[in-house]
Amino acid sequence: MRGAVPPAATMPAWASQLMLLRRTQEKEPTAPIRSAIDQARSFGTTLVGEVTNTLASYGGLLESELYAAVFFEQLGFRTEEPRARAADADRKLRALPVSDRLKPYTAAHAPYSVSPEFLRAIGELDSQIIAIHLGESKEEVQFLRDGTGVWREILESLGVWNDRWVPPGCGPIEYLARVGLLDARLLAVHGVQLTDAELSTLAEAGATIVTCPRSNLWTGAGAAPLTRFYRSGVRVAVGTDSLASVDDLNVFSELAAIRSAAPEVNASRLLESATRSGAQALGFGAELGTIEPGKRAGLISVGLSSSVQDVEEYLVGGIDAANIEWLDAEE
Repeated sequence: MRGAVPPAATMPAWASQLMLLRRTQEKEPTAPIRSAIDQARSFGTTLVGEVTNTLASYGGLLESELYAAVFFEQLGFRTEEPRARAADADRKLRALPVSDRLKPYTAAHAPYSVSPEFLRAIGELDSQIIAIHLGESKEEVQFLRDGTGVWREILESLGVWNDRWVPPGCGPIEYLARVGLLDARLLAVHGVQLTDAELSTLAEAGATIVTCPRSNLWTGAGAAPLTRFYRSGVRVAVGTDSLASVDDLNVFSELAAIRSAAPEVNASRLLESATRSGAQALGFGAELGTIEPGKRAGLISVGLSSSVQDVEEYLVGGIDAANIEWLDAEE
């Protein structure tokens, strides 16, 4: 999907373009997936949270040097047997080749694409992490509030609308609490539309916000409230989203976007989001995310010029692959 889905004014408009394009492909080709994995590695990434509907990326990740939490994303707003669907997804994950570098989980796409019963069923699985697109667009908030808007129209046009569904009449965070997903396992991806009170609730629950500010602008979701994220005390991790909505998979570029939008946040906090917080959120905090005895020894060096006065600020200003070198590669 690289470069194939142009920016849009609203999230539903962008998603509609993406869905039309996906229908033209019978399966996901492996070459672009492997290329994307190599690109992420070239930018100094050691661990990713990979969201996939098909598990097509699992083989490439297995053969790569990356560590990954692999999220098998489920959709189903009109699902007759939600527990059976969740159990089937879980069985598929348990049948995957085992690796100490890859941790697979069943995930839900979003509140407007997964029924409350299916969300509960996914939450009841023996899973340490629950990932979901949450508070991403104004249209999502409207849908949860009164059941109207573009997301309903899209569900109806796809033939998956559920007439038995009752709008919860609340915001995204309260909705997740009602279906049992608001706890420390939660990765709330995007969170562009979340209020200060909702962010505080996430922080109290020990959950994580995964911010992808470049993608949010591309897809029409809006500008991520990055200053409010950090002010709330919630754990913030950094994502790129996919090449369908960003120019590259460079976390340093994402940090530069965060720095531009939140100049008052200390650079050290941004670097923590891209390292320690990401590792903890993805279940690899005991192995990755900091440089200390007992952890994995995959390290990078970043070239500096003699004019650099503040290394932390330099690192959140955007670094290209040409200035990154891998050191101490693991045997």
